[in-house]
Amino acid sequence: MNGEKFTLMQYSISAILGLIEAEDFVIPEIQRPFVWKRSQVRDLIDSLYNGYPTGYIITWKNPDVQTKDGGKANGKKVLIDGQQRITALMASIAGKDVLDQDFNKDRIKIAFNPIATDETKRFAVQDASHLKDKRWIPDISVVFSAGFKQRAFENEYAQNNPCVDLDELSETIGKLKGIANRQIGVIELDHSLDIDEVTEIFIRINSKGTALSQSDFVMSKMAADVTHGGGLMRKVVDYFCHLASKPDFYPFMTHDTEFQASKYADKIKWLAKDYDDIYDPDYGDMLRVSFMHQFRRGKLSDLVSLLSGRDFETKEYRDDIVGDSYEKLDRGIQNYINQYNFSQFILAIKGAGFTSNKLLSSMMTLDFAYTLYLILLNDKSVPNAQIKRYVQKWFVMSTLTSRYIGSPETVMDRDMRSIGEKGFLNFMNEVEASNLSDTFWSITLPQLLESSSVNSPAFNTFLAAQINLNCNSMLMNGTKISDLIGISGDVHHIFPRAYLKKNGVDSKVKYNQVANYIYLDTQVNKAISDNAPCDYFSKVKTQCEGGQIEFGNISDAELLSKNLEENCIPADIVDMDVSRYDEFLQQRRKMMARLIERYYKNL
Repeated sequence: MNGEKFTLMQYSISAILGLIEAEDFVIPEIQRPFVWKRSQVRDLIDSLYNGYPTGYIITWKNPDVQTKDGGKANGKKVLIDGQQRITALMASIAGKDVLDQDFNKDRIKIAFNPIATDETKRFAVQDASHLKDKRWIPDISVVFSAGFKQRAFENEYAQNNPCVDLDELSETIGKLKGIANRQIGVIELDHSLDIDEVTEIFIRINSKGTALSQSDFVMSKMAADVTHGGGLMRKVVDYFCHLASKPDFYPFMTHDTEFQASKYADKIKWLAKDYDDIYDPDYGDMLRVSFMHQFRRGKLSDLVSLLSGRDFETKEYRDDIVGDSYEKLDRGIQNYINQYNFSQFILAIKGAGFTSNKLLSSMMTLDFAYTLYLILLNDKSVPNAQIKRYVQKWFVMSTLTSRYIGSPETVMDRDMRSIGEKGFLNFMNEVEASNLSDTFWSITLPQLLESSSVNSPAFNTFLAAQINLNCNSMLMNGTKISDLIGISGDVHHIFPRAYLKKNGVDSKVKYNQVANYIYLDTQVNKAISDNAPCDYFSKVKTQCEGGQIEFGNISDAELLSKNLEENCIPADIVDMDVSRYDEFLQQRRKMMARLIERYYKNL
């Protein structure tokens, strides 16, 4: 029979705050922006004052590791649920600073009115009025400070509020101080539990069912480390991801003097002037790539184990493994944030036609592509000049086949091992032969294009192919697909939606087929209005024979033929009405698939 995998204990609030001060409890989120509203902090204090339950907190004990001298170092307890509550208590009771959304230090001060007649209005978030009104204690943290003298405080309060009853005041202040002795239930999970078990326990206990990600555990491990620079590594991950999506944040980051003095600060300052939004990673993306290309593993749960010192063969925890793992992760992070590496990777993705984040349907696919780029930089079998090309082909192949959509970490882990065992070039050839056969291009890909989703990977790849091949937009010579996607354009219908609905095609899935989608110049779309293709293309044909230009800017039959071809539109569109809509969809899907094939093979 299996033993219990947790220990249930009760700690007073003062004991928990003391354990945090002694760094036996580690709160990872204390280093990240505090997300609670100030009113939530007030409500928490009010609940504790009134003796209401405030829920359990969950800790996960880091394993004790064997040191080089044969001794053992005790593992710290990492808080994995209840971080916001405990941070709120540290801010309001212990008077600690928290970080706001711009990573500036800030205080959250809760005011208390000992003589309030309305019990629901005893506590308030401090504002200017509480500093002036002598009935209020503007900041309750003074009551919990080590040097607080209750009798002297009560006498001074009574002088400012002559009507107060000293006995009642003393009882009220005592009740307020009693918050420090309120008990909070602590569920301590055993260090032997793996990531999946901890996540499952968390979901079952947490009433909101909030999922914990493996990257959350990695960030917690890093925050708990004070020996190998884990705290600074965590900061560079946070700051890099924040700057990548919000370069204007840079001046706020410079307020962190500890980080500014680190080796990382100068290496990410380039992001202050980088406004490209093709790849704005979150900390999960950054950790995954940093880990995978250094450790050649695909599962972040393995990184949690390695940072804990786990020897996968002996099942022991060793201090030397902890040190080695942090060294490798540090190298991975530095490779990731390197401006040249990051910029060259982005150029590779853009060079493949994915010039807008609208076309990117999977961050996991992008993560593996960057991992591959960093791996190939040190692969002597791949010429340096060919690295981008192979990264482009792998990215397009994995996008088209949704390689990293179902069980991404499992597939990534398998791919990493296969690359290590077979070499990248051999493995690439195997994957292409298996996944991109003639049957894929002629049958499977047209079937994938049988979709109504504008975010379909196959449709996004078609658009990227048009951008890569420098295709003009429909009926416009000189206005490129890339212009419409990047500047001003939107997806419209070749067979207008209103026309189809008026003629009996009223199923949204049917009239919104991607094979009916086209990026159009706004003026062209307005000119087409709700006309049938046979109507407006007949007029285009007439304008190519010397008639008045009504649609776009093409007045040459040869240019029109080329324009139809690069937009994968059948040449007999000039004769098509609603009765041939299904035939049109089938023909265009095959033409789109052939264009994608030509694009891929030319990368």
